[in-house]
Amino acid sequence: MTDAQHYLREAIRLAQANMEQGGRPFGAVIVRDGQVLATGVNQILTTNDPTSHAELNAIRAASQKLGTPSLAGCAVYASGHPCPMCMAAMRLAGVAEVAYAYSNDDGEPFGLSTAAIYADLAKPFAQQSMKIAYVPVRLDGAEDLYAQWQRRQAGK
Repeated sequence: MTDAQHYLREAIRLAQANMEQGGRPFGAVIVRDGQVLATGVNQILTTNDPTSHAELNAIRAASQKLGTPSLAGCAVYASGHPCPMCMAAMRLAGVAEVAYAYSNDDGEPFGLSTAAIYADLAKPFAQQSMKIAYVPVRLDGAEDLYAQWQRRQAGK
């Protein structure tokens, strides 16, 4: 058995245990240098938080454990195909590798696929199902928000 298979089996076990607690069938394991840093399960149904996905909960736990938002050098093993939100969060965190056990095709018959969201996000903003608009508002007499950020970072 490969390391990936081992950690994916653990993610599936987390997903099964989560279902037994009334949650959705998703689990995630974050590993760095052969050590499990954190795990997470999907808690959408228990928290009513649509962002409480297994991968995001594991990212939050790993970041807290490490004391940094950087998960460089980490691998995420997920029971199901990560949604676009989770995939983006993993990229923002610097995750090096992602593996998943169940594909969007596997989940489609059960209403557990995010393939339609991926397809919608691939379209130009004007063609997506959600209205997205750039409205360049600035505060009168105030320093530019991003310039202020840069200045504060330079002062640290």
